[in-house]
Amino acid sequence: MSLKTLMKANDLFPASLNDLFKPWNEWFDDANWNKPMLSPAVNISENDKEYNMTVAAPGLKKGDFRIDVEDNMLTVSAQQQENKEEKDKTYTRKEYNYSSFSRSFNLPEEVSKEQIEASYTDGVLTVCLPKKESTIKTNTKSIKVN
Repeated sequence: MSLKTLMKANDLFPASLNDLFKPWNEWFDDANWNKPMLSPAVNISENDKEYNMTVAAPGLKKGDFRIDVEDNMLTVSAQQQENKEEKDKTYTRKEYNYSSFSRSFNLPEEVSKEQIEASYTDGVLTVCLPKKESTIKTNTKSIKVN
């Protein structure tokens, strides 16, 4: 398992440079400019009948997701855009919220692409990837020959 350390963009510069950018920070607050672009965490488990993929993606809606299968490539993506139109106001600054991600995975040959299902509950996208019937392991018993 690989562990990534995520850093804010402003952590890349020494603290002594903060004073240099202080005038700009009065116009632009750090909350929106230093958001790292993240890819959601994905867990994949396997049992005899299927693979299960869970994607941690809180704050999205079912309609924000798109799941495509092309050949042996499964692509999970989401796009969220928030535009709030407010009339009769004069803005010094107006920001729009837009975020997206896309993750692609090579599917094993044993996955039945026609039976893939997905659900989104409590901030977790679950993708069920059933195995083809011919590849499901059955309990076998060895018979001793006398």
